[in-house]
Amino acid sequence: MEKGLIAIGAAIAVFTGFLTGLGEATVAAHACDAIGKNPEAESKIRSTMILGITLSETCAIYGLFIAVLLIFAY
Repeated sequence: MEKGLIAIGAAIAVFTGFLTGLGEATVAAHACDAIGKNPEAESKIRSTMILGITLSETCAIYGLFIAVLLIFAY
């Protein structure tokens, strides 16, 4: 019973990576739209996009870290 709960917790933690991927794809799509509408601001849009993607990627890394801890620490 306890192993099953740990596996469910690890799966939920890994699921943050899936949601992060969806969020990053949305950010990239909106950035492409913004660059298409305003090409002279490409460098500002790109740097802001990379900063946002980097910050959201940390959430996925934390989720993976928690999943690994749950699986191997218990």
